[in-house]
Amino acid sequence: MTRRSLIANGIVQSYLRFGSPDLPALVLLPGITSPAQTWAFVGERLGARYDTVIPDLRGRGFSEAGPHLAYDLDSYAADIEALVGAIGLSAPVLMGHSMGARVAIRLARRGHVAFNRAVLIDPPMSGPGRRPYPTGLAWFLDSLDLARTSTDPAVLRDFVPGWSDEHLRTRLEWLRRCDRDAVIASHEGFHAEDIHADLPHLALPTLLMVAGRGGVVSDADLAEIAVLNPQIEMSRVANAGHMIPWEDEVGFFRALEAFV
Repeated sequence: MTRRSLIANGIVQSYLRFGSPDLPALVLLPGITSPAQTWAFVGERLGARYDTVIPDLRGRGFSEAGPHLAYDLDSYAADIEALVGAIGLSAPVLMGHSMGARVAIRLARRGHVAFNRAVLIDPPMSGPGRRPYPTGLAWFLDSLDLARTSTDPAVLRDFVPGWSDEHLRTRLEWLRRCDRDAVIASHEGFHAEDIHADLPHLALPTLLMVAGRGGVVSDADLAEIAVLNPQIEMSRVANAGHMIPWEDEVGFFRALEAFV
């Protein structure tokens, strides 16, 4: 694993890289409060088969943050387009979890990068006029506040029950590097920005991976997606909640490997 930072799309972007540049490329986009380091355990495994890049999205980790930045889907997408070009990745697999999956949908719709295929992991299906994202903003802000005032990973256990001590320690450490305003704006974006209009335009092979007990993607959502884009494959990880690889790592990789 290596960490690099560069200027792309006019801002500092930091990223982790796993594997070898002579392998097929893969870009993994984390969620709303998940800097790249929280996905390192997944990146280590993916690095055996892919040149794997996991960025700190703007406002997270060591990437640029601040009130001068916008935190909407097009801004996130433009960052990743510039990052892929700056690194020189060729036809990468595109993966995204939660908010990162929404960014991946927008990236695929924009079509500025020739991605090989896409994996959308439990994206929030909220949007204008739709049911709200099931996890309220207070949940995120409360966990951010605890991470900044405590050194005991156990304070997060009620937020993410069932996680290992190692994952709790990593989350506590890296939550401190999530910009509060970025989280607020991104959560508002779950409800203000429409990804459903993007879905019919996804022409690349796409897998939608859904948590069996997460409640983020409902059966009604799946039925609607099947109408919007019948080419999207769907896989359910039955024993996992929304944070799929943390809760059922075996099931996560089984669903992933069947597709990529």
